[in-house]
Amino acid sequence: MEVLHPRCVGLDVHARTIVACVRVAQGGEVSYEIETFGTSTPDLFRLRDWIEEHECTHGVMESTGVYWKPVWHVLEDAVELLLANAAHVKNLPGRKTDVNDAQWLADLLAHGLVAASFVPDTSVQDLRALTRTRKQLVRERVSHVQRIQKVLEDANIKLTNVLTDVVGMSGRRILGAIIKGQTDGHALAELASTRVHASKEQLAQALQGYVRDHHRQLLSLHLELIDALDKAIASIENDVGTKLAPFRPAAELLKSMPGVGDTTAQVMLAEIGPDMSRFPSPAHLRSWACLCPRNDESAGKQRSTRIRKGANWLKAVLVQAAWAAIRVKGSHLRELFYRLKTRRGPKKAIVAVAASMLTSAWHMLIQGVPYHELGETPLTAPARQRQAQRLVHRLRELGYDVTLPSTPTLATGNSSETRSSSLPIVDFPLTPAPATGVSL
Repeated sequence: MEVLHPRCVGLDVHARTIVACVRVAQGGEVSYEIETFGTSTPDLFRLRDWIEEHECTHGVMESTGVYWKPVWHVLEDAVELLLANAAHVKNLPGRKTDVNDAQWLADLLAHGLVAASFVPDTSVQDLRALTRTRKQLVRERVSHVQRIQKVLEDANIKLTNVLTDVVGMSGRRILGAIIKGQTDGHALAELASTRVHASKEQLAQALQGYVRDHHRQLLSLHLELIDALDKAIASIENDVGTKLAPFRPAAELLKSMPGVGDTTAQVMLAEIGPDMSRFPSPAHLRSWACLCPRNDESAGKQRSTRIRKGANWLKAVLVQAAWAAIRVKGSHLRELFYRLKTRRGPKKAIVAVAASMLTSAWHMLIQGVPYHELGETPLTAPARQRQAQRLVHRLRELGYDVTLPSTPTLATGNSSETRSSSLPIVDFPLTPAPATGVSL
C-alpha cells in the first residue's frame, strides 16, 4: 500500500501511561521506535520534545474517555494530530498489547486508513462542557423532586394530585409549613395560591396525612439540595451566555427554525459548532449525529436500518425540538411528520423530522441565512392518484356510483385554502345506488 506519511507517531493513551510508537519509512525500509511516558504535564512536554526530535509530521491516538484531552492540548501545536474512534481502529485478536496497539495505530496512519473524529475548537469545547453540565444538574434536580414526591406519598400527603408543580410557589409554602410541624390540612390548604384549580376542601383532604419527623428531615434535605442546584444552574446559565457571545449570530439563525429556542440553539452550537466546513455535506453531519439509517447488508439482503447509538447529547435535544416543531400548523416539518407517521410509525417519523432539522441547520450555518419555511407542499402525483383510488373504492363499497373527471394540476401554495380550491369536484347521487352482492 502507498505510504502517505513517512514519519508519523501512534499513541496508546491510558490513565497513567502513554505508549508512543514512531514509524519512519525511508528507502523502502520501515523502522519503529517505542517509548513509554507518564501522563503528568512534565511528561507530556517530554513526549512533545521526543516527537519533535524524530521530525514526525502526523500523529494519531484513540478517543479513550477524557484521557486524550490533555494530550491533545499539548501536542496539537507540535504535530498534525488525529483522533480516531476506538471501534474503527481495533487490532487483530490475539495481538492485544500496549506496544502492538501503538504500532498498529502508526501503521494505519502511515497508509491513510484512519478517519479523523470531529474535535471542535477550544471555545466550542468550553461551551459544550457547560451545556452538558447544565443538563446533568437539571436531571439531578428532577431526581430530587421525584424523591420529595416519594416522601410525601409515604406520609400519605397527596400533594401531586392537587398541584402540578410540587416545588412551585404554593408547593414551597406547603412544604415549608409541613417541615415546621404543621399537620392541619385546612391550615395547609390556606397557603395555596388562588390560581390552584382544586378547591380548599380538596386541598385539605389531600394534605391530611401522617407526617413523622423522619419525613420532615428528608423534605428539608431535598429542598436544600434543590436550592443549591437552582443556584448552580443559574450560574451556568450566565457562563453559557458569556461563552455564547461569539456565536450569537449563529444562534439567532438557528432560532428562526420552528421548535428551536434558546436552549436548543445553545446545545446545537455546543455540539457541532458554527463552522460547517468540518462536514463536507449534510449527509456527513447526519451520519455523525447518528440520525441516518445504518448500513447492514449481507448477501444482498438489508438486515437492519435502525439508527446507530451515539451523539446522545445532540440527538436528544433534536428529537425534543422536533416534537415542538410538528405542533406549528402549516409548517413543512409538521406535514413531513404526518406523512411518514402512517407508514413508518411516530418514532421513525420524529427521527426523520429531527434529521431534516439538522440538514436545515447545516445549510443555514454554511450560508448564513435564516430558516425559510416551505409550508405545506402538495402531495406528489402518484400519492394523489393512490389516495383518490382509495376514496373511490371506499365510496363504491358504500354503494355510491362515483365517476372521476380528469384530475387537474394542484396549485402550489402554502395555504390550505389554495390547496382545497384546486381539488377536482366529484358528482355522485345523494342516495346510494342499489348494493349488489350478499348483505351481511
